Amino acid sequence: MILNCAQPLPLLRHTDVPPRVTENFILTGYRFPNYSLRDCLMSAFRPTNETGNFWTHFLPVFVFFYYFVEVFGWEGAPGGDAPFFYPLWNYFIGVFCLLMASSMAHLLNSMSLVVREVCFFVDYGTISAYTVGSSLAYYYYIHPRAGILETGGHNGSHTDLKQEPAGSPTSSYAIPEFSAFFEIFYIPSACIVAIICVLSCCNTRQRWRRHRYIIRTLVFLLPFLVSSTPVFYRLLTRSPYSTATSSFDASTSMPSFFYRHCLWLLVSAAFNISKFPERLAPGRFDIWGHSHQWFHCCTFLSILDELHMIKAEVRAILLSPTLLLPPNALARLPGPTAASTYGVMLLLQTTIVSIIMWFSWHANCIYGPQRDQLEKQHPKKQLKCH
Repeated sequence: MILNCAQPLPLLRHTDVPPRVTENFILTGYRFPNYSLRDCLMSAFRPTNETGNFWTHFLPVFVFFYYFVEVFGWEGAPGGDAPFFYPLWNYFIGVFCLLMASSMAHLLNSMSLVVREVCFFVDYGTISAYTVGSSLAYYYYIHPRAGILETGGHNGSHTDLKQEPAGSPTSSYAIPEFSAFFEIFYIPSACIVAIICVLSCCNTRQRWRRHRYIIRTLVFLLPFLVSSTPVFYRLLTRSPYSTATSSFDASTSMPSFFYRHCLWLLVSAAFNISKFPERLAPGRFDIWGHSHQWFHCCTFLSILDELHMIKAEVRAILLSPTLLLPPNALARLPGPTAASTYGVMLLLQTTIVSIIMWFSWHANCIYGPQRDQLEKQHPKKQLKCH
């Protein structure tokens, strides 16, 4: 009996694939861009130069989920579908989409040159969506007014917080100039910056190619600075919690997690720009240990510390019997609603999808005509198994 048994397609050197596919200092382990979907999926279990890139963002999905669901088992936590957790779920959506899109982009990009472009356009889009998911979590859990009922006579000392009538004309801002930014411009600014990042990163695949890694790295520094404004504010001012409360104790770990979050981001940026270690020994780190794999590992560690930081603030709010995230009556910050969380993400994702579709159409105009020519030059060989 003769079976048509498709054997793994051979891996190639950088000289055997289109220049568009090659990466700096990576010489071997390339897949030719004419793989079928099945070939791509099976390549996750072969030592290609994309295998490590796939697994270093696919496996972290499960690690992140493990630490994420812990919140819902805390004492005093409302149900998982409560408005209190809307921002947290949006943060989860952002991280999940980022990790999945990144891993799938590295796994499926060898189907064609056009698919390769689309995969990474989607990757950039999910990174931007993740930054807005982070911003929503920061706004509702780390915002200087999040869950906090401030009292009058604000003198900067650690005094106990007391219940006051709703609508009381008190301010919780130690730096009043930040009031308008936080309450009016913070979330819109995060969304606008995210859209700018998508446009810039997608453009690096069609122009600015020489400095693409530097541009992509620096472009995502801007949303980090905007999104992290509530954290910077908290680090520059006193804690909103009284020192005598368990909320204060829970919140004290927030700065250390944020500093670690920043450290991992800096290290990941260094790997992405320097192309270390493969720059020092081209060809030696083609399969395992090249810079993009370390970049993935460091970015996930930064996300994990960010999750712990957000969880510390969520716990601080939950531990206080009187300081609750709105819509509870006494809190001063408008609470999360479906429109202000899921609605924002839906509007952003719709805009990002539109941008991706435009760039994908443009990529198809450029690389589509090359598809048939590449298939003629490199036909797939189907071997027979007896």
